[in-house]
Amino acid sequence: MRTGLFLGRFQPFHNGHLEVIREIAGKVDKLVIGIGSAQDSHTLEDPFTAGERHLMISETLDELGIQNYFLIPIVDINRYSVWVSHVRSLVPPFQVIFTNNDLTARLFSEAGTEVIRPKLYSREVYSGRKVRGVILKGGEWRSLVPAGTARVIEAVDGVKRLRELAGDAE
Repeated sequence: MRTGLFLGRFQPFHNGHLEVIREIAGKVDKLVIGIGSAQDSHTLEDPFTAGERHLMISETLDELGIQNYFLIPIVDINRYSVWVSHVRSLVPPFQVIFTNNDLTARLFSEAGTEVIRPKLYSREVYSGRKVRGVILKGGEWRSLVPAGTARVIEAVDGVKRLRELAGDAE
C-alpha cells in the first residue's frame, strides 16, 4: 500500500487545494493531509484555527466522496534540522510527499523521501493570500472555495474576523 503526504496551511482551503488533492488522491492508496502551522490562528496570515481548517477540508472531501485520507494537525517547531522527523512522528508512515514548497521538498528529499511536485491549479486565482484579500475587499470569495469551506467561514464569522484583524471592522 502506497501512502502519500500533502502539507499545507489551508488558510483557507480553496479550489486550488481541492484540485491538487483530487489529482494526488488517485496516485496513492491513502493520503495524509497535514494541516501545517496548526498552532497559528487569528492573524491576517493565518486567520483560521486548525479545527476550522480540518472542518473545511473534511466537509469538502466527504461531500465529494473522497475517502482515502487522514487529516493531521502539524505544529511548527522552527528547527529545520529535525522537522522531517517531527512530521514523521505525527503522521502515519508514508512513502511520498507532495509539495511545491522548496524548503519542504529539500528537507524531505535530503531525508530520502520521494518528492512529487503536483501541478498548481490557476495559481493566479487560487492562493490563500488571494482568497483572504478578496474577502477583505468585500469581493465574491465564495466562488474561490469549495462549499464546505464557505460554510465553515460563515459559521465562524470568518469574514468579520478577517476584517477585525485588518482593522476594517464595520
